[in-house]
Order: sequence, then C-alpha cells, then structure tokens
Amino acid sequence: MDATVLYSETFLAFATYATIAVVKMMLMAPLTAYLRLTRQVFANMEDTKLLNPAEDKKLVRVDPDVERVRRCHQNDLENILPFVVVGLFYALTEPTPSTALFHFRVFVGSRIGHTVAYLLPLPQPCRALCWATGVATTLSMAFRVLGATLHL
Repeated sequence: MDATVLYSETFLAFATYATIAVVKMMLMAPLTAYLRLTRQVFANMEDTKLLNPAEDKKLVRVDPDVERVRRCHQNDLENILPFVVVGLFYALTEPTPSTALFHFRVFVGSRIGHTVAYLLPLPQPCRALCWATGVATTLSMAFRVLGATLHL
C-alpha cells in the first residue's frame, strides 16, 4: 500500500463521512442527558442527588421518550461502528472515488434518516428502510473488501 492512499480522494471522503456519522452518534448521549434532566428521569439513585435528594426514589424510573433516544443511540452503536471499520478497509482497497463516495453518502444519509424516523417517530417501514439501507451499504463495502483481499 502506497502512503498516498491515505491522502487519496476516497480516503479523505471516508474520513469526512465517518466523522459525520460518529459525531451524529455522539450527539445522542447529550440528547439523552437533556431528556433525563428535563423530565427528571434517572437510571441511577446517585444521579438524583443533583435535583432533589428528598424525592430520589420517584426520580429513578423509565420514561418512554428517554428510552426511545437510548434505543436510537444503541442502534447507532450497532451500525456506525461496523461502518467505520469496514469503511476504512474499503477505502484502503482503492475503489473508484465515485462508487466510494456513493457508499459513504448513502450510509450517512440512511443513519440521519433513521434518527429522524426514530425520534419523531415516523410510521414504519420508514425507520426499517433507513436501517436496512445502511446495513446493505456496509455489507456492499464488506463484500468488496473480501473480494479484493481474500487469499485462500
């Protein structure tokens, strides 16, 4: 592998779109914290001391909106991390820049769409289609990696 691969158009595009996806995923944690604070819903007893130590038992509960954001964040973890790993390997196989850019854009668009569909919530199958699009994109890149690197 030539060092210029790391500065190629494809690798830089990957770095850009992977960063967008990771930052989107990271923003889910502050959103969860915001909902926990504004709705006074905490997962742990020690967290309740921030607001009202007298009513701590009432504040440790489950809230549907907080859980929705947490599930969306969990889904990001399950899908964005594989994209980052597979996408890195994919970029190193030196695919055509237009094909790589298509993969990266479709994946990031699908994850943003998934988040919007999850948090609003939009009716199914909207969220499922966004999820499936992202998984199919990551699998497409994985098959390219395996095809380019498999040595039996």
